[in-house]
Amino acid sequence: MPNLQSLTSNLSNKNYAIIVAGGSGSRMQSVLPKQFIELCGEPVLMHTIRAFSKSDAAPQIILALNGSYHELWAELREKHNFNIQHTVIAGGETRFHSVKNALDTITDTNAIVAVHDAVRPLTSKQTIDESYLVASTTGTAVTAVKSRDSIRQLNGEVSICLDREGIYLVQTPQTFEASLLKQAYEQPYTNMFTDDASVVEKAGAHITLIEGSHSNIKITFPEDIIIAEALLNKKAISGS
Repeated sequence: MPNLQSLTSNLSNKNYAIIVAGGSGSRMQSVLPKQFIELCGEPVLMHTIRAFSKSDAAPQIILALNGSYHELWAELREKHNFNIQHTVIAGGETRFHSVKNALDTITDTNAIVAVHDAVRPLTSKQTIDESYLVASTTGTAVTAVKSRDSIRQLNGEVSICLDREGIYLVQTPQTFEASLLKQAYEQPYTNMFTDDASVVEKAGAHITLIEGSHSNIKITFPEDIIIAEALLNKKAISGS
């Protein structure tokens, strides 16, 4: 991972953030998509958008949201008096297609674009700003953390131990030069594209990892809300 202090770039680039909000409530045992579930009194999605709005990168925010939820989102914004500027576009059939739809609205190929999960509301300002800085220098910046657990790989009925020192768990934001990301998303879709890094790597680019945080959790299961609320309350108490 690159040393942030060694970078000579700054945050003068035109920055964008694509927030992908295509998740359902199935694994949350909820009829409401998880990005709308309340976290400390506000929908998860509002915390996520606010994190980017408070960064020094100050990106233009594009929310890729399933069209059937645009009206609900408008109602929630009014209810919570949420006025952080962002553009709402229609999401696609898959995450890949949602990102592609958002990229089609960005005409500046010299921009830096971060793609972020709507249900990662605890991403730090430092991580966001570092992702833009590194991507402006190397072309790519993918947030990841080292595995804390032992890793085993299952092949049929046989499992083998893997060296966890070389294993990283990928998070978001995943940030790229716009020209590189747009070119990568011209590729035909395949179910091997599990995130933006996999799309860009398939197009032939080198992926640079930056250090994330284990608190940058993805809201997936009901217990994740409890953990996220505890982390947010701790942050509020500490004033960080």
